[in-house]
Amino acid sequence: MYDLAILWDWISFAVRWLHVITAIAWIGSSFYFIALDLGLRKGPHLPPGASGEEWQVHGGGFYHVQKYMVAPAAMPDHLTWFKWESYSTWLSGAALLMIVYWVGGELFLLDPTKSDINLAQGIALSAASIGIGWVLYDQLCKSKLGDHPTAMMLVLFGIIVAMSWGLNQVFTGRAALLHLGAFTATIMTANVFFIIMPNQRIVVADLKAGRTPDAKYGKIAKLRSTHNNYLTLPVIFLMLSNHYPLAFGTEYAWIIASLVFLMGVTIRHYFNTMHATGAGPHWTWAATAMLFLAIAWLSTAGGQDSYEEAAARALTPAERAFVEQIEFAAAYDSVIGNCSMCHAREPVWDGIHRAPKGVVLETESDVARYAQQIYLQAGVSHAMPPPNAIQMDPAARADITAWYRAATRD
Repeated sequence: MYDLAILWDWISFAVRWLHVITAIAWIGSSFYFIALDLGLRKGPHLPPGASGEEWQVHGGGFYHVQKYMVAPAAMPDHLTWFKWESYSTWLSGAALLMIVYWVGGELFLLDPTKSDINLAQGIALSAASIGIGWVLYDQLCKSKLGDHPTAMMLVLFGIIVAMSWGLNQVFTGRAALLHLGAFTATIMTANVFFIIMPNQRIVVADLKAGRTPDAKYGKIAKLRSTHNNYLTLPVIFLMLSNHYPLAFGTEYAWIIASLVFLMGVTIRHYFNTMHATGAGPHWTWAATAMLFLAIAWLSTAGGQDSYEEAAARALTPAERAFVEQIEFAAAYDSVIGNCSMCHAREPVWDGIHRAPKGVVLETESDVARYAQQIYLQAGVSHAMPPPNAIQMDPAARADITAWYRAATRD
């Protein structure tokens, strides 16, 4: 059984790698096309129906790009579609979420200090939270409010803030921020799948049939694409947040996540304006800096249980299975002696203000809860503790390995 933990960790790594690769492709194409659209210029010799053109240089050659706002007069022989970057990013992200937060739900998804829901209920809430954003957002776009983009985005921001708060009332801080990112990424991919691609197919079908395409389909697709562009940066922050406890491990993590969406707007507004006019509004950098400072200040607020509260909390069945092992005492001593100076509610190692990745290893419950991570990081590998900090005795690693294997043996 212990080999399964190693195999599962490699599967998680492979899916994460795939997710990062596809996300780079999707985000890169999104940024490119927004910059291209905003940089198009009208020229005297544009063919009928073309709304602008741009000359670009890259890779030792020149590219001449022309855009038809509705459609060209005839269907081109070759047409490149941009969709699988988005689909692959969402699918790989969903798989990674299931691996980390569903299979590893008792460790990474549920926070017993916030809610007493069981794992099945947590997984059901996780799945529901991902899709609800698209339903609300799509209805907003199709309502009369959709004709007023600024007002609509303010309402959407209110939904995001409410969702951020709600997720933080149930899930661990890292899971709450990650799910808010998945909530937003689902909106973006659903825009591609349900709106942008179908509208483009309608235009292509009209061209093939010799009909004049309706301009409204292109306008709707362009609006949804612009929304995706403004949501990209917050999603990246939320996907990275699980590595930084100062982002997720505080009482005000839900406010931090909300403010990140405002930072995404100010940053993208600067670059989008610069692409369109040649100069971006400099006030956006001041606004971004103020938001960032507010986030840094909020990150120092409390947000975790005390040692006494953690020690008094009843063990879960999964934790009890690890604590009741004969080998637990030796493994526990190894962790306390080699890990808890950093992985503590109040770290004593210079320069560390929050436990790395929010992993606290002080009580028996703490150590049992993170058993698999301890085994992988400090048992079968030498990833932890850092070798320039502590030279962990091989016998201590052997104690951890023996404990974990005994606890997971059939």
